[in-house]
Amino acid sequence: MPELIIETSGSASILTLNRPEKRNALNDELIAALKSALRNANEDERLTSIVIRGAGKDFCSGADLSSLQKIAEASYEENLEDARGLAELFAMIRGAKVPVIAAVHGRALAGGCGLATACDLVVATHSARFGYPEVKIGFVPAIVMAFLRRNVSEKIAFEMTTQGFEFSAEDAQKLGLVNRLFSEKDFDREVMEYVSVYETVSRSAVQLCKRVLYQMDNLNFGDSIEAGSKVNAEARMTEDCRNGIKRFLEK
Repeated sequence: MPELIIETSGSASILTLNRPEKRNALNDELIAALKSALRNANEDERLTSIVIRGAGKDFCSGADLSSLQKIAEASYEENLEDARGLAELFAMIRGAKVPVIAAVHGRALAGGCGLATACDLVVATHSARFGYPEVKIGFVPAIVMAFLRRNVSEKIAFEMTTQGFEFSAEDAQKLGLVNRLFSEKDFDREVMEYVSVYETVSRSAVQLCKRVLYQMDNLNFGDSIEAGSKVNAEARMTEDCRNGIKRFLEK
C-alpha cells in the first residue's frame, strides 16, 4: 500500500495520507512522497487546487514512533538536516502555484497540525481536533511558528505552543486557523464543492494573489504597495485578464 495516494478530481489533485493504522503519522517516506507530489502538481497546468487529507479516522497525528526514536539518537547536525527536510515540505506548500487546502477530520496534532497550518486554506469537520502538544515531551513546534504567528496573534501562538492543549475546530475557526467547517457526514462532498470554486475563477489571477500575499511578509508597507502595483500590472497583461475585460465590455 502506498503511503500517499494521489488522485485527480476535476482539476484538483487529491493527496491522501495513507497510514491509517498509524493515524497518518509523518515519517521520512511520507514526507518525501508529499514533496514529490507537490513538485509534480506544480508542473501540471491543468490543476487549479491541491487537497491534502488523511485516510481513516484522523488527518495526521504528527511524527511516528520510529521518527521520534531517530530524533532521540541523532546528533545535532543530523537533527538539523531532518528538521530542514520537514521545513522544506512546509515551504513547498506555500510555494505551490495553486491553493493547497488541508481537509481535516479527526485529529491534527503536532506535525500534523503544523502540516495543516502550512496550507493556504484549512477546512474541517465540526468534530475535528487540533493541537501542538510537543512541549509535553520536551520538544518544540518551532518550524510551524513561522506560519502560526501569521495566522493568530502573538499571545495566542505563545499559549498554544507552550501549553500544548488540544482545541476544537470551532475554536480553531474563531482564532483564524480554519476557514470553513463542514458536516462529518458530507465532508468529502462539501470539501470538493469548496475547492471547485477554483475551477470557475482565473488560474493565473489566483496564482498571482498567492504569490504577492506571501511576498508581502518580508516587506514594509511602502514596499508592499509597490509589490502590489507590479503584480497588478502583471495581471493586466495576462490572457485571462484581457479576455475577462473583453467579455465584461461586450455585455
